[in-house]
Amino acid sequence: MDAPVTPFSELLRKRARRSPGSATGNGFMDDLVGGRCDVADYADLLGQYAFVYDALERAAERMADHPVAAPFVTPQLTRMPAIRADLEYLVGPDWSELVCPMPATTAYVRRLNEVAAHWPGGFVAHHYTRSLGDLSGGRATAELLADQFGFDTNGVLFFIFDQVADPDAFEDTYRAELDAAPWDDVERQRVLAEVSLASTLDRGLLAGLDARRGPVGTRRAGVR
Repeated sequence: MDAPVTPFSELLRKRARRSPGSATGNGFMDDLVGGRCDVADYADLLGQYAFVYDALERAAERMADHPVAAPFVTPQLTRMPAIRADLEYLVGPDWSELVCPMPATTAYVRRLNEVAAHWPGGFVAHHYTRSLGDLSGGRATAELLADQFGFDTNGVLFFIFDQVADPDAFEDTYRAELDAAPWDDVERQRVLAEVSLASTLDRGLLAGLDARRGPVGTRRAGVR
């Protein structure tokens, strides 16, 4: 009897979880949802993700007509308008002049610019790691942060994904598209390797935030 074939989407999920250094950076997110970060720390996270999502969504524009990448380019996962609105609420209308990328963020964006805008498999690898990762549990995170910081929806729009009515069904459809992508074994291995790298880059960003944040309760200049 032939052994069951593991779906490619499941291989991607496992690779994202088992990427080298996967524990690095978890402290920041654990503290954020556990109530051990202040508003300034949270705004810092969104500020760094503004650079990452700007690069990813620019790549999505370039990939929108590619037959392999196009199924993954969906407006429901577009996050830059929500990030801008959240940062304007948290920091002010001049937030873009106050936020600077960390070295880890610059490395993340550099890799996105190198591969996601030119290689369909690389775009899908980063889009899957970033966008589907933020969608999963996003609404629960929004509720936790809104409760902690006294927000309504302003300030947590990034995590709400209001255009995704059923996140579980959306994720199932996304994974089905991953399984249906017309990649041979060599290309699948390349995509798996890029998902591992994308996860490592994201955790490096979180570790950078963790290393530079101050004691809980302190506020950085410019953060409401």
